[in-house]
Amino acid sequence: MAHIIDRRLNGKNKSAVNRERFLRRFKAQIKEAVARAVKGRSITDIDSGESVSIPVKDTSEPAFHHGKGGVWEHVHPGNEEFVKGDRIPRPQGGGGGGGSGQGKASQDGQGEDAFAFELSREEFMDVFFDDLALPNLVKTQLSGIIEMKTVRAGFTNDGTPANINIVRSLRGAMGRRIAMAAPMLASLNEAEEELDSLLESDADTELAERERRRRIHLLRERLSAIPFIDPFDLRYNNRVKQPKPTSQAVMFCLMDVSGSMDEQKKDMAKRFFILLYLFLQRAYDRIELVFIRHHTSAVEVNEHDFFHSRESGGTVVSSALNLMKEVVHKRYASSEWNIYAAQASDGDNWDSDSANCARILEEALLPVCQYYAYIEITEGEPQNLWYEYLRICEGKRNFAMQKIRDASDIYPVFRELFKKQQGVNK
Repeated sequence: MAHIIDRRLNGKNKSAVNRERFLRRFKAQIKEAVARAVKGRSITDIDSGESVSIPVKDTSEPAFHHGKGGVWEHVHPGNEEFVKGDRIPRPQGGGGGGGSGQGKASQDGQGEDAFAFELSREEFMDVFFDDLALPNLVKTQLSGIIEMKTVRAGFTNDGTPANINIVRSLRGAMGRRIAMAAPMLASLNEAEEELDSLLESDADTELAERERRRRIHLLRERLSAIPFIDPFDLRYNNRVKQPKPTSQAVMFCLMDVSGSMDEQKKDMAKRFFILLYLFLQRAYDRIELVFIRHHTSAVEVNEHDFFHSRESGGTVVSSALNLMKEVVHKRYASSEWNIYAAQASDGDNWDSDSANCARILEEALLPVCQYYAYIEITEGEPQNLWYEYLRICEGKRNFAMQKIRDASDIYPVFRELFKKQQGVNK
């Protein structure tokens, strides 16, 4: 029996198909391993790869092998001890194979309890976000179908009569006539001036006059022969088809940065929004993000300032809600956009302003929002803002509330807020 050893190096992506099959087969074990890995790392580093391991017993699979009986002839390469015809005693008890799990303990040899492998960044993110989705997103089932819309795209020389652009065609005809007539007009003016000079002279110039008159007549005929409009002048409105998004979504991120939000609470809020940002950027290609920070006043900022600015102050939560209402009115029509919002705060707010927040949320924001999520970051009892929101939460399918006490709650709360909903058209 020949032994073939393949010492070729594996090329890039040589086993990509087998790897995908492996990830599909052991999806449950990999998801458990990823969940364990998440607990030991920062959410800000969630978009990198990870080394995970699954029990070896879960990767075992049936295999065909030779039985214990029968007479076998073997050729052992490099054998220096036996020659043909030697009889080798059969091992008693069927022999102890390594990895069978049925031998006695020994001080020699080694085993393997778990199978470890590296998940790439893409594979890790696929597993991490596998069962998360923005709830109630309309037309998601059509996200793979590209609708086309017709838009103006300048002018073209060919087209149907219904698409003729009269102004552009006449403008081109006028330019053509001016360009073609300019040399002949110059020659005509010159011939007319020469004829006038001959008529004013006293010499006998009848022959020269006849020649000038013939030339003037010829030039005028050539000028009159220039067509008013030529097929070359025609211009047609050009229209092309462009992909039309079947679903547009905007996500408002509102974060409290007041003095009552200490650094630990701000850090947890930042981690929640970073996780949300990564999820939105990965799950949906056509989605916009609006970042709003607030203390006594609210301001729309960019992503860097949203997570890194150190500005602080008192607390007036309604300022953020009013700013969101203004931005929605100015830039995002509810008939064209699916509007989502996530608000993070410690709930510490003026009593009168909390009631105002509930009124703004119920009357102005929830009617135009597909989904609004509120997270309160506090270790103790809920604050007044929580109770005001709780009053309007009942009966509102597009509003959800959760509490975060420490960093370990961020991931479960996030999954609870944005898990896929069963039995709902998404």
